[in-house]
Amino acid sequence: MNSVIEKTNVAKVKEAIQELIKAGTTFDVDALEQIYHDSLQVITIDLEDNVSIADKAMFKGLFETKKKAGSAPLSTWAKFDHIEANEEKAHVLISRKVNLVNSDQYLVLSIDLVFEDNRWQVTREVIFARPDNSNS
Repeated sequence: MNSVIEKTNVAKVKEAIQELIKAGTTFDVDALEQIYHDSLQVITIDLEDNVSIADKAMFKGLFETKKKAGSAPLSTWAKFDHIEANEEKAHVLISRKVNLVNSDQYLVLSIDLVFEDNRWQVTREVIFARPDNSNS
């Protein structure tokens, strides 16, 4: 693949993930509706081997609940570990520090995206969650 096209795709995918972070941390459910693909699957595993699986409606519901409760915006801290993309599909590894479920967590996310309807959409998130003891 042309390296210029690849770099452009990587930049656009990074921008889409930054929009996802902005929407998620401010509980912007309308923006999440556009970013999350209709077939979204979110799989989360923690240090105790607890696995949970959510679809688009369930995962958006988490943010809707936070919004209705008047919760403060979440941390936007993010470290992009790896991004690869072609014209149709992309994969992102990203680390995040958030307090989404009432405890500080360090998340490592593996995010799959597809380019459909003229935009990048998240089809799958695999999240490894552990306590964030960094105090930063």
